Amino acid sequence: MIEFSVVDWAAWAPGLTERSQWMGWAGAPFLPQGEDTPALAEIPAMQRRRIERLGRMAIQAACWCEDGQGADSQVPLVFASRHGDVARSMDLLGSLVDDQPLSPTGFGLSVHNAIAALYSIARGHRGNYLALSAGQSTVEAACLEAVGLLGDGASEVRIVVYESPLPDVYAEFADEPDPFFAWCWRLAPAGTAGGTDLSLSWQVAGDAEPTAPGVLPHALDLHRFLLAGDPLLQHVTQGQRWSWRRRG
Repeated sequence: MIEFSVVDWAAWAPGLTERSQWMGWAGAPFLPQGEDTPALAEIPAMQRRRIERLGRMAIQAACWCEDGQGADSQVPLVFASRHGDVARSMDLLGSLVDDQPLSPTGFGLSVHNAIAALYSIARGHRGNYLALSAGQSTVEAACLEAVGLLGDGASEVRIVVYESPLPDVYAEFADEPDPFFAWCWRLAPAGTAGGTDLSLSWQVAGDAEPTAPGVLPHALDLHRFLLAGDPLLQHVTQGQRWSWRRRG
């Protein structure tokens, strides 16, 4: 079991751009829909032009959740996404099929840590960052990484979770809803003043069936769990039963 405190959060999704909107949504959740894109005014225009919609959402949430030290702090970052910017990868594969040369810029921006790198460059962040993916357990893996960094001496870690719809060619493999969304949590050691203490435990699921898809994808449902104040959220996937609990 691990424990930590969420001391702040930020989130962006189509139609959900204000904290008050997110708090209302947590009480009556729905799948975000729309074509909106964050303004991302924190990033210079020349750099912003290179960032696609998913990256803009992730970086916007990260910017809104920067701590009092500003972007140029040593706070470690964990970027977490099941599929990353898979649409860019599909564009590259389409170029290969059409026997067209690959765009070096497109390739560089398609790798899984590209969004984290764009944020780091644009905001002058000099701290440690990593990018990971772990199926429906992606947020759990991100929190495990974050608590490890806290254990190594970091006073705080930010996790940035972001997703987008799968391209049509992969739609048959989708195992949960897949809207556009991004959120960021600032994590600190459990018991930090002003934070919300959470615990995360896990065990082998045995013969338990995987949790059936709900209205929300698991990663977005976890953000709802935080905002709604629920005491417990359990999720079975990939042979594991994950249990989230609110402490105190």
